[in-house]
Amino acid sequence: MSQRDATELFSEWADKGKDVGMEKGHARSVHAMLELASIPRDTPYTAIDVGCGNGWVCRKIAQDPMCGHVVGVDGSPSMIEKANAIDSQGEYYLATLPEWQPNQQFDLIHTMEFLYYLHDPASMLKKFHDGWLKSGGQLVAGVDHYLENEDSLSWSEALNVHMTTLSIEQWKTALLEAGFVNVEVHQVGQKESFIGTLVLVGNKK
Repeated sequence: MSQRDATELFSEWADKGKDVGMEKGHARSVHAMLELASIPRDTPYTAIDVGCGNGWVCRKIAQDPMCGHVVGVDGSPSMIEKANAIDSQGEYYLATLPEWQPNQQFDLIHTMEFLYYLHDPASMLKKFHDGWLKSGGQLVAGVDHYLENEDSLSWSEALNVHMTTLSIEQWKTALLEAGFVNVEVHQVGQKESFIGTLVLVGNKK
């Protein structure tokens, strides 16, 4: 049986109301990720959440008084429909990635549980660096599926979707080869048997 597209899976989850559970499940890690963000805070900044789901991270970022503009993008029609229903004043795009390109550059790119669904996440990191980020901007990316998280290695088969499995060191190397500087890797949100979300942080010169 051929693997289905991840956006099909997420639309199915949105239709079943599982997006609320995703929000609760990822909240701890996302809070830590945003704490790790170190973009300049003396002037208003712009941000984009890639793989925004129902838009909950966009709404969280928008609560920051220094956030001047935040955008969300996702490939799941049902997720974007929910985002617009919850936040009619927000800016959300239904788009296929990595083909889609924003019409502006951002100070902060946030993405949680998106990159490993791509067949070539390293290429997406390069696009982020070269085309999506302003000079001095920062990427903060979280992934729960990585080689060292053994519990995650069965997810691809269980869900029948493609997942690119990289080690912590391979993710770090991918950021460096994409051109990012001040690259850091962290594991956050540990609980019980979960070894933590792998957080990748990098800046554009």
